[in-house]
Parts: sequence; C-alpha cells; structure tokens
Amino acid sequence: MRPRHRPDRRVALAVGALTLALVAFSAARAAGQGAAPVSPAPAAAKSASVETPDGVRIRYLEAGTGRAILFVPGWTMTAEIWEPQLAHFGKAWRAVAIDPRGQGDSGKPEHGLYPAARARDIKAVVDALGLAPVVLVGWSMGVPEVAAFVDQFGTRDLAGVVLVDGIAGGDWDPKVSPGMITWTGGFLRDRQAQTAAFVRFMYRTPQPEAYLQKITALSLKTPTPTAVALFVGTMTSDLRPALAKIDKPVLLAVAPGSGFDPVYEKMRESIPGVRFEKFDGAGHALFVDQPAKFNALIEEMFGGARK
Repeated sequence: MRPRHRPDRRVALAVGALTLALVAFSAARAAGQGAAPVSPAPAAAKSASVETPDGVRIRYLEAGTGRAILFVPGWTMTAEIWEPQLAHFGKAWRAVAIDPRGQGDSGKPEHGLYPAARARDIKAVVDALGLAPVVLVGWSMGVPEVAAFVDQFGTRDLAGVVLVDGIAGGDWDPKVSPGMITWTGGFLRDRQAQTAAFVRFMYRTPQPEAYLQKITALSLKTPTPTAVALFVGTMTSDLRPALAKIDKPVLLAVAPGSGFDPVYEKMRESIPGVRFEKFDGAGHALFVDQPAKFNALIEEMFGGARK
C-alpha cells in the first residue's frame, strides 16, 4: 500500500488560499484534548436559496432576526460548518451562512470559480435578502472572496468585516509553491482519502466522529474538477491591495504557529484600524474549536445582540 501523503500546513495555506495549509498543521499538533461540544443549527434555521444574475442558485441557512451577519465558508465547505455561530447569533441576530458557488447544495457551474465571481454571489445574497448593513465573515478561501467583495463594491453594504485564518493573496515561493502541484495530484488520485484527512486537519480540539463524517460528506458534494478549479482560481488571484480599502471595523482572527504569522502581520499593517486576535490552541476552524471566544469577540466589536 502506498503511504498517504499529508500536505504540510505551509503548502496547504499557500495552495488553497489559502486554505489547506492551516489545516494540515492543525492535525500535526492536535493531541490530548477532550472533544468540544458542537452546537446544532437552531431548529428555526431555514434552508433556502437565491439566484445570482448569471443564473446560479446559492443555497443558504438563516436563523433569527435583528442585525445581519453573513458567514462565508472556505474551500469545499458548506453553511453547516458555521453551526456554532448560527446557534449563537440566531438567538438575537439575523444569521445567514451560504454554500458558495460550486459547493454544497448550491449550483455547480463550470464558470465563475474564482474570488471575484464568488464575491458577486455574496453581493447577490446581500441584495436579495436585504442584509445591508451586514457584518461579513470570511474564513480561509472566504478571506480573498470578502476582499474581492470590497474591491468591487466598496463597503457601503457593510457594518463590519471578520477575516478568519486566511490570506488575501501571496507570492510564488520556490520552497513551498511546487508542493502545491504534488498535493493536487494526490487529491485527484484519491479524493475520498484526501478529503477525510483534510477535514480532520481543520481542528486542534478533537471532534466527535459523527461530526467529522458529516463535514467530510458535505465537503465531497463539491465535484473534484470544481474543487481543483477553485484551488487554481484562488491561487492566481491577489486581493491584497483591496485590504487597504476596508474602512469599516475589521476583526482579523488567526490560529498562530502555521509559519504564516509574518503574512498575518503584513495584513494587520495594511488594514486600517484592524483588531488582531490570536486563537492559541485552536486549529484552522478556530470558530469551531473555540466558538465562545470567537462569538464573544464579534458581539463585543459589532454589538446588536439583545440580552
């Protein structure tokens, strides 16, 4: 049996925007902690969809009423990854989480699989649901997509921005970047195994097996060619200049120790007035590993929750 290749966290992040690195590193350091409880999506959460101007259906989950907050997941993930936030914010906010184009139960076209196009999908959701002014939260690959939203539409529709453990672009690194191609080859040859490993790598706090299997199954709803196209579309997009255009309150939340801490510091320097928070002991999906801290920071920064 051929040994299974595990991508190093540096390679992964550079690759997925990005996405994958933070994950692999998380797995390597996860050990010896009890499973964290996973909050289910509130019973009142509804699943519905909107159609984009180019005819793609974007599925979303929605819970609660009040100040609006919109959650954008990362590469191949779905709205369900935000269950702890839907459960919390759905009590006093209008909380919405989407399946981005190509992922989950949203439409799966062969076009528009890059940050600028998926940012236009976010705009379609904001407009169709009347969410403005909305707190816009992007995780991993969602970070360059939020940056692309600002680049195209400015901040008029935004009450604030939350950027979670992802980068808006990067330069070709001869020590890291070639590993991207190697990892992609392994992904194409054994999607099932790579996806299962990828999901487990996202957490430092061990999660229940049933939960991991559910997230894996949801990730596999993204067709393999679509996943690779999203990968390439993000790798070839540099949204770093857009960060300086954000003139609303910004929370930058990261899990330190990935080797990309210097990149986060540069992001911190480029975003006016950003609040920079490190989630020590958390994995790439830090909002699942440490939901109480993550949710409290949003409450503190953006308010609007009824007691």
